[in-house]
Amino acid sequence: MSAIAGIYHLNDEPINLEHGRRIMKALEKFPADDIQTWHNDKVFLGCHAQWITPESIGEKLPYYDYERQLAITADAIIDNRDELFDRLQVDRGRRKVITDSELILLAYYKWGEETPKFLVGDFAFMIWDEKKGKLFGARDFSGSRTLYYFFNGQKMAFCTAIKPLLSLPYIEKKLNENWLAEFLAIPVNFESVDPSTTIYQNIEQVPPSHSISIVNNRMSISRYSTLTDGVKINLKSDQEYEEAFRDVFGAAVKSRIRTYHNVGAHLSGGLDSGSVASFAAKELKKENKKLHTFSYVPVDDFIDFTHKSRIANEKSYIKSTVEFVGNINDQYLSFEEKNPFTEINEWLDIHEMPYKFFENTFWLKGIYEQAHSQGIGVLLNGQRGNWTISWGPVLDYYAVLLKKMNWIRLFHELSLYSKNISVKKSRIMTEVRKKAFPAVYKLINTNDHFHFPMIINPEFAEKTHVLENLQEHGIDISASEFPSAYEVRKRQFEKLYYWNTTGTYGSKLSLRYSLLDRDPTNDLRVINFCLSVPEHQFVRNGLDRSLVRRATKDYLPDKVRLNLRTRGVQGADGVHRMTKYWDDFINELEQLSADSLIGEFLNLKVIKEAISKLGREAKPEYAFDFDFRILMRFLIVSRFIKTF
Repeated sequence: MSAIAGIYHLNDEPINLEHGRRIMKALEKFPADDIQTWHNDKVFLGCHAQWITPESIGEKLPYYDYERQLAITADAIIDNRDELFDRLQVDRGRRKVITDSELILLAYYKWGEETPKFLVGDFAFMIWDEKKGKLFGARDFSGSRTLYYFFNGQKMAFCTAIKPLLSLPYIEKKLNENWLAEFLAIPVNFESVDPSTTIYQNIEQVPPSHSISIVNNRMSISRYSTLTDGVKINLKSDQEYEEAFRDVFGAAVKSRIRTYHNVGAHLSGGLDSGSVASFAAKELKKENKKLHTFSYVPVDDFIDFTHKSRIANEKSYIKSTVEFVGNINDQYLSFEEKNPFTEINEWLDIHEMPYKFFENTFWLKGIYEQAHSQGIGVLLNGQRGNWTISWGPVLDYYAVLLKKMNWIRLFHELSLYSKNISVKKSRIMTEVRKKAFPAVYKLINTNDHFHFPMIINPEFAEKTHVLENLQEHGIDISASEFPSAYEVRKRQFEKLYYWNTTGTYGSKLSLRYSLLDRDPTNDLRVINFCLSVPEHQFVRNGLDRSLVRRATKDYLPDKVRLNLRTRGVQGADGVHRMTKYWDDFINELEQLSADSLIGEFLNLKVIKEAISKLGREAKPEYAFDFDFRILMRFLIVSRFIKTF
């Protein structure tokens, strides 16, 4: 993978090579295996390369194809290489050495702007088509790689990171108040309903699933991929569904371990990361390589306060997976000196924008640091698994059966599920009714819903019209609604703003630590397969997430595979870790809550009330407290604004 950059002049003004040098100079903070540039009078392209795959070693990038008069710079790993080789009729003698960027260029020569539809992998690229006078690029369907740009009708500049663009003299550093307003008003973890915007007013990004084209002095942004439930496949037996799952998921894992470095994986005690690690370890054994797993565990003196259905320390489940699978070098990391508070400044520098996912920052970056020190090139995860391979919301499915009055199947399933989790059918049925008829339940139980505190300054909200805008997009600004799992899943694949967060921090961390985070559960082939599987395969015989549980019978231990009673919860010791920093935390909050500049954007009355509620004693259970959550967001945003 790479950091890419470029400048394009739409007018007759020649490229100022000093500007190209500036943007490349700003990328030197990141490690690189090679740094190259290419330019003509109108276009400058650069690549700050980090070699991950065998084919990328010594790759010439940017690359200019003299025969086709096409130039490319690319931040890409393409996973469906064999399929593309056949479609593009690539000579078999070249297939082992052809680079992913060359493959993209060949695809563009054949398919033009349709090219991104044929690519499976993580990518962002830009192509200069000299014959057509066109600059064309794209970002992969889920935005796994970032691609920022500036465009004013005369000049266009792009880069994998934001700050290099700000080094150009014609790009003004200016706060995007609409983005900030949405960040503050949205209660959940995504930032803005417009996936093309950033916190910098003059810098936008190509959204996930989109391409960008500039020709005849006009720029257009087009969506090339939309993921929806398609035609359901109809196989003959459960066994055929399980085999089909193993085939498509196995191919996704195999394509993502293509590296000349060591291969690592995030490993928790659950199904998703366990499945990824199991398939990867078996595949790597064929290459005489071991899988190196990295698992976050709480600090030793932490006492788990979470509900009995949750478990903060998953080590026993992880150990079970490691011993069952084999060929794994397992590591358990607690990062004793790290916590969400002490990591803020570094994360603001990495992320280049405010962020909301503070609960996991200390161990997430810590794992990257450890993996980098051990020569890991690819770090696998199963982050998208809840919506793909381990889909199967049992109560929501039973609610559907209830509404359809499918009594026979419902009571068959209820009986088995009751037995599996040792809970009475009547109690389960009560929860199913709530899922089936949420409006009725809400009327009866009006006090059961909380409202997320509004931390945006009301005057700032009115100035930006943010609340009206979010309501038009169907955003629940109070976080008091409880949509069905099906609705949430549908939004996950249709609404592109959900994708930006993981793609952004994944790209930024990979640049800093020269290793690539890759998620087989987010493979386009896996997603399309899972969206085509009938619902009864995901909830079956009293098992939620049934398909992956059945398909991994020989891959995961029953302790993990058939665990229906507990789920891992990460970051539960976050506040406990902050105990010796708590006074510093509260003192800084009190100072900021009296700052008039901060008060222009944030509701200081709500902030002061939250400070008062938490007080001067750090209590571990604050880790999931809404007052603590809003105070951490307040602190992160305030520090960003103060240094803007």
